[in-house]
Amino acid sequence: MTLLSACSQQTTSPIAQKIDQDMVFVKGGTFTMGSNSSEAPESDKPAHNVKLDSFYISKFEVTQALFESVMGSSLSYFPNPNVPVNNISWQQANYFVKQLNELTGEDYRLPTEAEWEYAAKGGQKSQNFTYSGSNNIDDVAWYSKNSNNQAHPVGLKKPNELGLYDMTGNVGEFVIDAFDSNYYPNSPTNNPNNAEDTDIGLAHKSVRGASFSYNADESQNYRRDFASQSVLMSDMGLRLVKDAD
Repeated sequence: MTLLSACSQQTTSPIAQKIDQDMVFVKGGTFTMGSNSSEAPESDKPAHNVKLDSFYISKFEVTQALFESVMGSSLSYFPNPNVPVNNISWQQANYFVKQLNELTGEDYRLPTEAEWEYAAKGGQKSQNFTYSGSNNIDDVAWYSKNSNNQAHPVGLKKPNELGLYDMTGNVGEFVIDAFDSNYYPNSPTNNPNNAEDTDIGLAHKSVRGASFSYNADESQNYRRDFASQSVLMSDMGLRLVKDAD
């Protein structure tokens, strides 16, 4: 039995129990983040070694069913309880996490950008796929050529090496980091975290995993994107992470 399983059995919150049942343990380690490929944007360079502690991450993107069980409703552009919550901002994603933690007494959070990429690449089980779980994007992702320009229910495509679904495509996933195109050359080696608290409405936050509207050549595991922290994005959502104590 994992520590997370033990904790979920002790909690009185059925919401936390359900979330924890769908979380995967990601054993910490060292991996190469970013890319030196000629196809990679400058903001994704250089490839650099990063060392991470262990953590837990949800198998699935946060669904509308989960989001609405905490918030009461959502403004999702593609309404369906099994489809990831969408049409949200980075600020709203963080507010949901705050409300979820108050409701459950837990400490869920958004992943760091480094944690996200490590998990997408399969952690210590990585087979160095181009996309999260395959070199063939159609196996693992809803993207521009197969999505009909909309989000789909979670878990319909193949998972990656860690058993995580939709890390590529479907909805993009907000992470905790502020977006800095020059961050990688000066990034810390151990547990990098570029979180910045700001009230400035146009502050850019990192988004990972591409989405149903991205092309295959915009969806590689190393790809980074960004969005204003306050703008609503119809193809953006989130995935939960929890520290491994």
